[in-house]
Amino acid sequence: MLNLNSLIAEIAVRGGAGTKELATALGASSSTVQRLIRASQDRICIMGRGRATRYALSRSIAGLAAELPIRRIDEHGQVETYGTLHLLVNYRHWLEHPSGRGELFQGLPPFVEDMRPQGYMGRTFSALNPELGLPARVNDWTNDQRLIALARRGEDCVGNLILGDESFTRFLAATVQPVDRQEYPELARRSLLSQPGSSAGGEQPKFAVYSGGRHVLVKFAAGEPNSVTARWQDLLLCEFEALQIVQGAGIAASAAELLDTDGARFLQLDRFDRIGPRGRRGVLSLYALAAERLGYLDDWTKAAHDLHAESVIDAQDARRIRWLDAFGQLIGNTDRHFGNLAFFVQDDGRLRLAPVYDMLPMIFAPQDTSIVERPFVPRRPTAENHDVWSDAARQAVDYWYRLAQLEQLSDDLRTRCAEHGRAVQAEIR
Repeated sequence: MLNLNSLIAEIAVRGGAGTKELATALGASSSTVQRLIRASQDRICIMGRGRATRYALSRSIAGLAAELPIRRIDEHGQVETYGTLHLLVNYRHWLEHPSGRGELFQGLPPFVEDMRPQGYMGRTFSALNPELGLPARVNDWTNDQRLIALARRGEDCVGNLILGDESFTRFLAATVQPVDRQEYPELARRSLLSQPGSSAGGEQPKFAVYSGGRHVLVKFAAGEPNSVTARWQDLLLCEFEALQIVQGAGIAASAAELLDTDGARFLQLDRFDRIGPRGRRGVLSLYALAAERLGYLDDWTKAAHDLHAESVIDAQDARRIRWLDAFGQLIGNTDRHFGNLAFFVQDDGRLRLAPVYDMLPMIFAPQDTSIVERPFVPRRPTAENHDVWSDAARQAVDYWYRLAQLEQLSDDLRTRCAEHGRAVQAEIR
């Protein structure tokens, strides 16, 4: 006689199946299969509606339910229902939207990649939340551990989504605490004390605050006065100038302000995923997008072509990305990884390029505690970028010569900037 355990065993073998498929395999009627599914409570996930409905086995994680609600915070700080994330066996996930429409992911949905704690600011997450029992290094986390972090302490993630009831409750209880710029040196000092390892090596030290009526990300270079600290301070100035060039070229860039105080340099960048005290905006990095759609992580120009071919981005944004790729190469930005481009998520599902950030000559970046002199070789135009290359090259020359004239930069770096400007100029026909 057919029972729930037999049904669960059959679904487990198939990974997922519809009513008729299960009824045929088990020698039972469709109504019997549906009755057992209704009686299964949360052990079986119902995916989709109508004839397209399929069933998969649910799973749970320690401390979490098999179904995690997802809320979206709009630009005015109002809460909307975004959907429900169902945890399935074999580490798959079904994202169900209120309309009944859904998506099946073999791993985590792409937006989780951007929401998870990472980088410099993610280093202390486990230490600050010991009750979660997560590994000290975020890079050692499993997908399930990422979900635990987001569902229980994910009230202030990148973008506009909040996963789980516990994180949502924390969001409702949170208050925005304004910070004055005069507090930046102390915040930098605390940040350096709380971070493991050398602050000069690895990713740029930073903190996020609400200051001057807006949410900002503040990069800084501080610490013992030495050649490495001085170089990172130079690079913050280089980044500020690069963003001005990009903005002048007609491409949106993060609004930036530079501040020198108490021997430290701060680069304040407006967060484009935040609006006012409580409003948020959905964003998706190229890295998260590529994991789902592209299958490679190392070519902005190719990604622009492929995303436009799939009608994910429009022709204008595709052109902008190709320009940014050419410009980045011509100013020595060797860190053009897919996490350094992001898109606004629009209501129709299409994407629009977000303001540019992290655009600077990383060819000058120190390696741990040493200054490394790397060769700079500007690339000539190719078939993929010839229509944008000339303009990008002229802007790169302007950038290099602008840096060469900045008295705030160290003399040796100004000399190299002038040399690199001449190298790019020599390639312009």
